[in-house]
Amino acid sequence: MFDRILLPTDGSDPTESAVTMALGLAETHDATLHVLFVVDPPTSVTGVGDGFSGLDNLLDALEEEGHSTTDEIATQASERDIETTAAVRRGNPHDDILSYADEADVDVIVMGTHGRTGVKRALLGSVTEDVVRHSAIPVLTVHRDPDE
Repeated sequence: MFDRILLPTDGSDPTESAVTMALGLAETHDATLHVLFVVDPPTSVTGVGDGFSGLDNLLDALEEEGHSTTDEIATQASERDIETTAAVRRGNPHDDILSYADEADVDVIVMGTHGRTGVKRALLGSVTEDVVRHSAIPVLTVHRDPDE
């Protein structure tokens, strides 16, 4: 049923439940697991132009975090004999997730939710919600452990 599974991650604790679910699905369906980390550059920084070394250093650090996060998940997958492809991109998270899903011809996207509600959700938005609303393929949302 699922040959290619996409797991977008930001490396945060609430996504651990999604990692567990994606690994289980990939193992059950003998599927390839695609792990994606998207670095979201700021759209504008007051007084800062392109090539600002502080911003470049920040983005480079976030990319390093992305590689570390995707490598860690790939290691977990390897221990379970799950074929894995890892990618780190810079861009708009929900757009890049949907683009990657299309490019890799994935069958399902497995995403964690942060469980924000009310004002926090309105102010911070939701990448998962945007992906669910615009995806042409199924999106399995996994809530973090309610005890956390």
